[in-house]
Amino acid sequence: MTLSEILTNEELRRHEFPVTREKIFLAHGGVCPLPRRVAQAITDCATQGTLGDQEAFVMHRIDDARKLGAQLLNCQPDEVALVGPTSLGLSFVAAGLKFRKNDNILIYHDDYPSNVYPWMALAAQGVKVRLINTRGLGIIRTIDVMGQVDEETKLVALASNHFISGYRIEHEAIGKFLHERNILFCLDAIQTLGAFPTPVDHVDFLAADAHKWLLGPCGAGVLYVKKDQQERLNPPIYGWHNVRSPDFVAQTSIQFRSGAAKFEAGTHNLIGLVGLIAAMELALEVGVENIARELLRKRTWFVPALQAKGYTVLNPAPKMENASGITTICQPGQDLAPLHQKLTDAGVIASLRNDRSGQNYIRFSPHFYNTDAELQRVVELL
Repeated sequence: MTLSEILTNEELRRHEFPVTREKIFLAHGGVCPLPRRVAQAITDCATQGTLGDQEAFVMHRIDDARKLGAQLLNCQPDEVALVGPTSLGLSFVAAGLKFRKNDNILIYHDDYPSNVYPWMALAAQGVKVRLINTRGLGIIRTIDVMGQVDEETKLVALASNHFISGYRIEHEAIGKFLHERNILFCLDAIQTLGAFPTPVDHVDFLAADAHKWLLGPCGAGVLYVKKDQQERLNPPIYGWHNVRSPDFVAQTSIQFRSGAAKFEAGTHNLIGLVGLIAAMELALEVGVENIARELLRKRTWFVPALQAKGYTVLNPAPKMENASGITTICQPGQDLAPLHQKLTDAGVIASLRNDRSGQNYIRFSPHFYNTDAELQRVVELL
């Protein structure tokens, strides 16, 4: 199935993406609707589970899941752990590293809370949690990172794409700069994985759930831990799976399993895992590069159309490497909740979000299967 086939064959599009039969769904930056094949994989697993064979149905595909994750991230399969929510993966990293008193880490306070609270909690250990200064909401330039780390900075934790502004950071350039200074780099990639290439050549840790751009179920995601950091990162939880337990017998000492299994403490979310596998297969089948080009093509005409209607667009004319599938509008000082409700009543699903000052925004996050006609309908409703 190709992108062209999806966008030119309405019968195929509605079959593969059932939400299109009733709604214009433009909220993939939130919780996505499941494609048919993802929902079918989950259903098949659940049905098999009624026969007592749920584990047999899934466990032989664990290696497939790691390989698919590795393809998306351009890494090795044994660097991919299957741990679920982004919050959990990031917390594993924050709690599993050893910092010394007066070490500092650099974060962005207006990132999604999943990538803020795990790092803030380190202040109790004497770690200095520094907040990066930016020129605008979510606009983190490489030069901003360069100018705000110092010789005591041990780690920088950022999101690959800001959840409101849609500003996509140049994570490869940032990571290269940090690695040249022996500073660790952790990436919250939930707003790019499945939508834009997110290679980890210059990233030490990455976490992303499947329920946004990857078009998978909630609570099924990946944690990437660079091979040369796996000994350094000790998971803060212990279980029968990540600690060696031959024949399910507890041993006299704790010895972690090697590779990514070190971070998988207990039984996998099997139903979620089959959905994750189906979602990753779909993204790779369509092609992430193709998806990225299509999202940028849509944004190129969508932004001016929104501006022509009198709305302020966040991050309106970025370099292509900083643009994403998220397009967010506001009217400074005005409440957009009534407009959001009007869109909802018309079958257009978008996201209402607020910043620290209380200003609210409507966030449109169309995916590759959304058509130009659907976006044009949105413009007409505004």
